[in-house]
Amino acid sequence: MSDQTMIELRRLHRTFGRTHAVNDISFEVYAGEVLGYIGPNGAGKTTSMRILSTLDIPSRGDAYIDGFSVLNDPDRVRCRLGFMPDAYGTYANVNCHEYLDFFARSYGLLGPDRDRAIRRVMAFTGLDVLADKPTRGLSKGMKQRLCLGRALLHDPPVLVLDEPAAGLDPRARIELREMIRNLASQGKALLISSHILTELAEMCDRVAIIERGCLLAMGTVEEIQRKVRPHREVVARTLPGATEAACQWLAGQAGISNVQAVEQVIRFAHQGTEEDEANLLREMILAGLRLSEFASHAISLEDVFMHVTRGEVQ
Repeated sequence: MSDQTMIELRRLHRTFGRTHAVNDISFEVYAGEVLGYIGPNGAGKTTSMRILSTLDIPSRGDAYIDGFSVLNDPDRVRCRLGFMPDAYGTYANVNCHEYLDFFARSYGLLGPDRDRAIRRVMAFTGLDVLADKPTRGLSKGMKQRLCLGRALLHDPPVLVLDEPAAGLDPRARIELREMIRNLASQGKALLISSHILTELAEMCDRVAIIERGCLLAMGTVEEIQRKVRPHREVVARTLPGATEAACQWLAGQAGISNVQAVEQVIRFAHQGTEEDEANLLREMILAGLRLSEFASHAISLEDVFMHVTRGEVQ
C-alpha cells in the first residue's frame, strides 16, 4: 500500500428531502489498499458509492477519484473507475464473451486492444472456459465474476464494489477474496461494502463504519478494537483443584480486572500488550499455578460493529 490517495470523500452530503443519506463524510483510500465500507441497511453506503461512480451528485461537498472531482471531471473519473453495483443485469441472449465484448466497446476499446482486454479479464476471473456459455445459465458466483470482469475491462486504478459477495457459497467467497487481494497487490485501490463481516475482516486493510449517513469509526480492525475495548480478554484453564488459587493470584495483580471462573475456566480483562501477556503467563507459571490453557480473545469485527452501531434507521 502506498501513500497515494486514489479515493477521497470530502465533507460529502446527500439529502433526499429531510433524510440525510450521507451526512458530512470524509475519508481517503490509498493505492493498493482495500477499505471495507460497512453499515446497516439504509446507512448510506450505496448512496456514497453511487456518487463516487458519477451515478448521483452530492448535495454538498465533493468526491475525488485519482484526484479528479466527480462533479467537475466526471468523464475522467469514469475512465479511472470500475464500479460493480449490488444489482446488475446480464443479457439473456448473449454468451460471456459477447457480454464482455459489448462493454469493452462501450469503454472505447478497439481492435487488438479490445481482444487483449477481454482475454485478460476472462483469464483473471476464470471465465475463459465459459466464454461460449449463455449468461442466463451462469451460477450466482460466475455472474459475480462476470460483473467484476466487466468493471476490469479498461484496467481502472480504482474499484468500487457494492456487496460483491452477496449470495455466494463459501468456495466462491474464498475465490472472490483471493481475487480482491490480487487486485490490491497490483496497486489498485478498492472500496468494498459487505454484510459478511468475517470476510471483510480477512480481506480489508481498514474498515469504515457508517450509520444513518454518519461515519462512526475508521481504521484497522485492531485500532477500532482498542478504542471499543482497550483491554484484552484472556481465557485460562487450570488443572483440577487449581482454579481458586489462580483466581486469588490474578486478583492481586496490577492491570487485571473482572476475574471470573466457571469450573476450571478463568476469564479476566488484561490491560497490556501481547508482550505483557507473555510476561503474565511466565509469572503465573513461576508462581506455581497449574495451567493447561492460556489464550487471549480479541473481539471480532462483528463485535466492533455491534458496539459502534445502534441499529437505527432513517
